Amino acid sequence: MQRHLILVTNDDGITAPGVRNLVNFMNEIGEVVVVAPNSPQSGKGHAITINSTLTFEEINLEGPQKDYSLSGTPVDCVKFALDKILTRKPDLVVSGINHGANSSINVIYSGTMSAAVEAGVEGLQAIGFSLLDFSWDADFTQAKSHIQEIVKKVLKNPMPKGVVLNVNIPKLAKDEIKGIRVCKQADAKWEESFDQRVNPHGKTYFWLSGYFNNMDTSPDADEVALSEGYISVVPVKFDLTAYEYMHDLKGILE
Repeated sequence: MQRHLILVTNDDGITAPGVRNLVNFMNEIGEVVVVAPNSPQSGKGHAITINSTLTFEEINLEGPQKDYSLSGTPVDCVKFALDKILTRKPDLVVSGINHGANSSINVIYSGTMSAAVEAGVEGLQAIGFSLLDFSWDADFTQAKSHIQEIVKKVLKNPMPKGVVLNVNIPKLAKDEIKGIRVCKQADAKWEESFDQRVNPHGKTYFWLSGYFNNMDTSPDADEVALSEGYISVVPVKFDLTAYEYMHDLKGILE
């Protein structure tokens, strides 16, 4: 019987600890092929490379998987893997484990989640994983059993076409994680400003800063679940149509 084929990617770069841990976790479940950026691509969202060329190379990293490094974005990695590297469609695409949260509004900025969404566009099962710890030395192993549980259940129970999962993991020890909670995307946003500064040469530059403002205290919001010690799982669709407004809009415009 053919093993499940799992495509792994991320946005922190192919050598980031998060993706290397995810690869190790997936090696215990199926046949793994990794196609990931050759440099960090955080915050790239659904960007693709159209004004420059792409290069890739197979690299030798520890483990039975095949690793390919691409000079592009996370979405480029998914597109390239499907067209040039894989000989059959993967049973699952997993992206991450991201260094830092991709809960709430962060999902639209995230290269990690955009790779998963791109897989969904292609009709594939996909999951994006993120850990609420930006440290390069973060402990990704504390959630191994939960990550593998989610993956196995998705492989056994396929999701509707076009739906992918956004999974965020709190920064807690293994025995402190209370479990998994299916959630909605919290109503939250970044309150941002651009700090104006002057470099030693007298040239003005700007640095984006701000803070995260969570306005959602509903019990099914992902931010609430994470604050209470649960892994949040939000089903995400790439169809951005506001169906609830279509009827009213027709009355205005048609």
